[in-house]
Amino acid sequence: MPDLAAPLIEWYRDNARDLPWRRAGFGAWGTLVSEFMLQQTPVSRVIPLLEAWLERWPTPADLAAAPPADAVRHWANLGYPRRALWLHRAAVEIRDRHDGIVPRDVDDLLALTGIGDYTARAVAVFAYGDRHPVVDTNTRRVLARAVDGRSQPGPAAKRDLADMSAILPASVPDAAVVNAAAMELGALVCTARAPRCEACPLSDRCAWRAAGYPDTGDTRVKQARYEGSDRQARGAVLRVLRDAPAHDVASTDVVPDWPDLVQRDRAIDSLVADGLVEAVDGRLRLPR
Repeated sequence: MPDLAAPLIEWYRDNARDLPWRRAGFGAWGTLVSEFMLQQTPVSRVIPLLEAWLERWPTPADLAAAPPADAVRHWANLGYPRRALWLHRAAVEIRDRHDGIVPRDVDDLLALTGIGDYTARAVAVFAYGDRHPVVDTNTRRVLARAVDGRSQPGPAAKRDLADMSAILPASVPDAAVVNAAAMELGALVCTARAPRCEACPLSDRCAWRAAGYPDTGDTRVKQARYEGSDRQARGAVLRVLRDAPAHDVASTDVVPDWPDLVQRDRAIDSLVADGLVEAVDGRLRLPR
């Protein structure tokens, strides 16, 4: 396998964005919150809400002491609001199991609500400086092209961690940089639709480029469009409850003009099932 680490490190040091979670002293709790927020959400939307969140709840114990409704309300427009509820539950678990300190061990992190392979390793690597492979969508695309010669990565799989491990240098600090650099390269240069290969530090050793940029297809599951979807209906219901006094509204007053009332009711049922909404005596409210 060609050496990808050295050019990634050199490129990252000159091109990495100045992001809050990359600054010295940001801390494990801030890193954990940022990783929850960044799941399927653009950086530009995350930064202001992240800063407000950490000002309001600077420690896991602070969030754990607040009602879940506050977490859902302050999640605002980040989307996928179950993440807010999961983050609140994780904060309670950190307070109760780990004396309020975000754990360092990957298995301990994986045992927290809402945390998977990526987030657990991201906290261990970027907050605590340990050596693990960290793989997100951008990383998988860089590896698919540079190593495997494919235009797009396949669906996420356990082997992704082994693939990333194979390019990590032995040095623990350098391994952390390579993890961050692969993600950054995928976000800024090796993008899904319009890769800027002329600006890529791996262009002289990229298997996809050497093969003539073949279109090898895209087998990943496509996300359904948002407009007219159940996700949009769920968002409309939550918006009403977030904005209501005491976050409590009569069921009949929740988006009564939604164009598809069957879809609205289905959205409400799913929110109740997810624990994001409580239905009590003909009223809907955020969880308490």
